[in-house]
Amino acid sequence: MGFLGSLNISASGLTAQRLRMDVISENIANIDTTRTDNGEPYRRKYVVMNAMENNQPFSAYLDAFGENSHVSGVFVSQIGEDQSDFNYEYNPTHVDANADGYVAKPNVDLSQEMVDMISAYRSYEANVTAFNASKDMAVKALEIGK
Repeated sequence: MGFLGSLNISASGLTAQRLRMDVISENIANIDTTRTDNGEPYRRKYVVMNAMENNQPFSAYLDAFGENSHVSGVFVSQIGEDQSDFNYEYNPTHVDANADGYVAKPNVDLSQEMVDMISAYRSYEANVTAFNASKDMAVKALEIGK
């Protein structure tokens, strides 16, 4: 793997984690949205990432690392919708209440979203650190010739 390859891997990780944070932010912003364009409450979204080559799981590349692996980063393969059940809250005065007085609320759990946000942030931070380490090594290698 060349110098630019390591930078590309880190850059793809940065891009993927940024998108993950955007999706989590959207989930948090819609935590109280009881009606969307399709007439039902907002459904939680999630991000699926894959390795860039051959769409194999990233762990397969880690197992082969050092054996002429050609890992070229990650990409977001899908932004899916969580199909778990909606949460129901009793509020007969709400506009979207059913005949029994229950309102279907989004299947978004704030605690889970915050844990996911911290995880995405730490992954982003790790990619920045790897990117900077690669850059620093290249600078040091260029200084050898002085």
